[in-house]
Amino acid sequence: MNAKYVPRSSFLVQRLKRVMRVKVLFVCLGNICRSPMAEGVFQKMVDDAGLSEQIWVDSAGTGSWHVGEAAHRGTQKVLREHGITYNGRARQIRPADVADDTYLIALDASNLEDLQRYAGQHTKLFRLLDFATETSERDVPDPYYTGNFAYVYQLVEDGCRGLLAAIRQREGI
Repeated sequence: MNAKYVPRSSFLVQRLKRVMRVKVLFVCLGNICRSPMAEGVFQKMVDDAGLSEQIWVDSAGTGSWHVGEAAHRGTQKVLREHGITYNGRARQIRPADVADDTYLIALDASNLEDLQRYAGQHTKLFRLLDFATETSERDVPDPYYTGNFAYVYQLVEDGCRGLLAAIRQREGI
């Protein structure tokens, strides 16, 4: 028997592990402020960690009224100030987004409740700030109403940092 022989099943498992991607979907109300901000911040962290081939990042809204629009100018501004380019367009969550292997990350309790109704008992459904270490807040406030995009950025960055660490540990990447 050849010493380099690898059983076919082991080969396929190893190949699948290489091509398997972790999916992360950030969800807020309209997909123009918080969730695109989280998508941009998290994507930069994933890229900086060299994990862009393993982690797929996206965002969506629970509502449809902003579908097709660019991110809010306040979100775009704060992302640019931190060296992050974001060109996404708002979209509404769809059935394919709630696959069992997707991390569904809600930006506040209301979004979490909407996702629970939409996705049912999803094993990877979380609120972003459950991963934060530098704040006691659990909900990311909507800067569409407050205008405080800089503060929201700080919260999002904190939550994304913890989320990436949790995914790396949980998924072994």
